[in-house]
Amino acid sequence: MSWIKAVGIGPGSLEHMTLEAIDALKECDVVVGYNTYLNLIKPIIQDKKIIGSGMRHEVSRCKKAIELANEGKKVCVISSGDPGIYGMAGLLLELSAKEGLDIKIEVIPGISAVNMAAALLGAPLMHDFALISLSDHLTPWEVIEKRLDSAAQADFVIALYNPRSHERENHLDTALEIISKYKPKDTPVGIVKNASREGEKVIFTTLESVPIENIDMTSIVVIGNKNTFTIGGKMITPRGYKL
Repeated sequence: MSWIKAVGIGPGSLEHMTLEAIDALKECDVVVGYNTYLNLIKPIIQDKKIIGSGMRHEVSRCKKAIELANEGKKVCVISSGDPGIYGMAGLLLELSAKEGLDIKIEVIPGISAVNMAAALLGAPLMHDFALISLSDHLTPWEVIEKRLDSAAQADFVIALYNPRSHERENHLDTALEIISKYKPKDTPVGIVKNASREGEKVIFTTLESVPIENIDMTSIVVIGNKNTFTIGGKMITPRGYKL
C-alpha cells in the first residue's frame, strides 16, 4: 500500500533525528526533498531513490510525491526540523485535499531548530513565546510587522526564524526597532548559528547590542521577556516556580 510521510529530520545532525523518522526513511521507496537537507541525511538514504530540488520548489516537490504515491510508491518528503513548523506537512495536506486524493499522509515530527537553539542557549522558552519568521516571501511584510509589534507588546519571548539574508538585509533591523519599543535595551538575546551543524556558534548579547552583521539565514534569534536573565553562560526565562 502506498503512502506519503512528511518527515522531520531535525536541525541537522543525525543524532537528533527521532527513531520514528529513521524508520520511515528505511521503509520508504523514494525520498523527496530540498538538496541541502538530503545531504544531511545521506548516510541513511543511500539505497533509496532520491528526488531533490532547490529552494522555492516546495509545491513541485509535493506534487511529485503525490504522483509517486499514486503510482504505488511509499514516499518520504523531508523537512528540516519539524515538518509542521514552516515545513512541508501543511502543503502536502492542502494539495491532497484540493485534488480530492485518497492517499494516506502521515506527519512524522522532528526537533525544530528553535528547540535545538533553546537547548544550546539554556532554557529561554520556559514561558509563553512567539515564533515569527522574517521572510516575506510568502507573508506580506506589513503582516510580519504587526505580529512583531503584538508579540513584543504582550512581552512574549520572541524567537525569529529567517532573520536576515542578502535579499532582506534590513528586515532584522526593523524587527529589532519594533521590539525595542516595548522591551528594555538590556533584554537578554541569544543567537544560535548552524544549530547542531558544522560551524555551530552560540552568542549571548542584549537587545541594544545585537551583532546584526553576524546573523544570517542559518541563525535563530531568541529575545527574552521582562523576566529573562543570563547567568553562568545560560539564558533562562523563569516559569514562575517558588524557589
